[in-house]
Amino acid sequence: MNPLRQIRSRISIIVLNLARLQAPGLKTMLLLCFAALLILTTRMLAADAASQRGTVNVQQTASGQVLEPEAHGISQKAIEVARLRNFPITNSMILSWVVALGLILFAQLATRNMQQVPSGAQNFLEWIVEGLHNFLAGIIGPHLVDRTFWFFATIFIFILSANWMGLIPGIGSIGWGHQTSHGFKIAQPLLRGSNADVNMTFAMALVYFACWLIWAFREIGVRGVFREIFGLKGESAGALKVLMAVVFFIAGCLEVVSILFRPISLSFRLYGNVYAGENLLEAMSLLVPGFGWLIAIPFYFMEVLMGLVQALVFMLLTAVFTMLICQHDGEAQEAAHA
Repeated sequence: MNPLRQIRSRISIIVLNLARLQAPGLKTMLLLCFAALLILTTRMLAADAASQRGTVNVQQTASGQVLEPEAHGISQKAIEVARLRNFPITNSMILSWVVALGLILFAQLATRNMQQVPSGAQNFLEWIVEGLHNFLAGIIGPHLVDRTFWFFATIFIFILSANWMGLIPGIGSIGWGHQTSHGFKIAQPLLRGSNADVNMTFAMALVYFACWLIWAFREIGVRGVFREIFGLKGESAGALKVLMAVVFFIAGCLEVVSILFRPISLSFRLYGNVYAGENLLEAMSLLVPGFGWLIAIPFYFMEVLMGLVQALVFMLLTAVFTMLICQHDGEAQEAAHA
């Protein structure tokens, strides 16, 4: 039996056992975690099947000519579809602009005629904003969320909208291509998922890193940042204090390396999951000729869930990183109790 299939079956058993727990909050959290693990192993199984199916096999025709079947798969980088002077425009950039423009127009429409008793678009927008604000306030505290909410709410709504927009039929399947032995192949799709381009995810991570530095220096100052990273924690005296100072300094150096790698980890985590989801959908659509659209339908629902999970993970990680460096001791205890 395939090891991935064994892992998936064991996770399924764990999820069924967790459903019997009596604690509602703990049960919901654990079920979401294990459901995400189940989805990830399913995606790995599909990717493994696609790689085995897409292995290049040498075929020989009756005339003795050797043919090499064309491999399937989505390009790892965005494709340039136009150029404005020396500025390249890629298919992922076009979809990012469409998503941003759509969000701006929706916000303008929802706030054009504000009512004391909201309804329609205004009610939906206020529900999202209020829900995110209360959710983040319970994690990083009310003081910090008032200063940083604009970024976390924006990044969550944009990533979620971009992930779901990339699942619309036609995204990645409309464009320029050529006829092959496997049918018509799209070589240059007009649109591509925004977060399936590592340049987009890395740019968002760098913007967060700049905001993280500004928030940290504004909240605790330059000296406070160095004390938080390299400072001695706890109470000690004598030779033990000197030893602990050396230990915390080395730990601070490791923390600096971790901080510098955060933009890379954030960007590749989001990019890898979205790109893997696009490859999964393509692999499922090509699994059975003529019925690929039917097989891919359940995986569309799975990718809808993963799009929400990835937007939530990106927002939570950035919020927690900010809390760890910016929050004062009193506020940290208050947020922990909340």
